[in-house]
Amino acid sequence: MPYVIRDSSGRILQVIEASVSGANENLPADCPELQDYHAGRELGPNTLRMQLVESDQGMARLVEDLIDILIAKHLIQFTDLPHAAGAKYLRRQGKREKLEAINNLVEDSGGLF
Repeated sequence: MPYVIRDSSGRILQVIEASVSGANENLPADCPELQDYHAGRELGPNTLRMQLVESDQGMARLVEDLIDILIAKHLIQFTDLPHAAGAKYLRRQGKREKLEAINNLVEDSGGLF
């Protein structure tokens, strides 16, 4: 279900695929309000830019997963990546491992409270 960001009057400003700060209300795809929002949007340059920005997070994860698969299947080696790309990949992997460790710690302890 898509998540929405609303303005102060409750009108939908933006629809995104994942919950982020300010977008924690999700609506079913067949919600009339959501359909009206999509019907009223014009596909001008600003709308298209917004749609690209909304998809960036998913694309970043897709690229990470693709790199993991290619390395695991020995189709590429980590050293084949340009230095800057490899450094970014390693930073993200390190953050992902830390987050996973924190999540495991919270799950193992049954919560912090």
